[in-house]
Amino acid sequence: MAIIRVTKEFNFEMAHALKNYDGHCKNIHGHSYKLFVTVIGEPSHNVHNPKLGMLIDFADLKQLVLEHIVAVFDHAFVLSDQSGFDCNANTHEMFGKTIYVPYQPTCENLVEDFAIRLIPLFPPEIKLFSLRLYETATSFSEWFASDNNM
Repeated sequence: MAIIRVTKEFNFEMAHALKNYDGHCKNIHGHSYKLFVTVIGEPSHNVHNPKLGMLIDFADLKQLVLEHIVAVFDHAFVLSDQSGFDCNANTHEMFGKTIYVPYQPTCENLVEDFAIRLIPLFPPEIKLFSLRLYETATSFSEWFASDNNM
């Protein structure tokens, strides 16, 4: 009865701006994000289950993350709804796919948001273990269930 971790990688493009930031990231800019989603649990031992030997079918994990994270954020312009930008149709006309979030859209806050979105999607026998979100090739933030009493 081994406990196994399964990880899948996802890639998407996203732009953001950090209001009141004291560096270059206060300007509108984009990143090529890499998201690693790791789940943990015990693979199926049920010989009648077509997923015998699997914790989760990689295709099922892919579908969940594509639908709830990538499709939402890919090629979007993300701003804090507390940023003072006018959240009206003109913003959407100027930038197209614009998403307002209730936090400063840093890598750290995005990875927490993604965890909150994903946790309820898994069946009880599969737990979200961790997320790793690369904002650049050399910079990432991580979220671990164990660090967050989950």
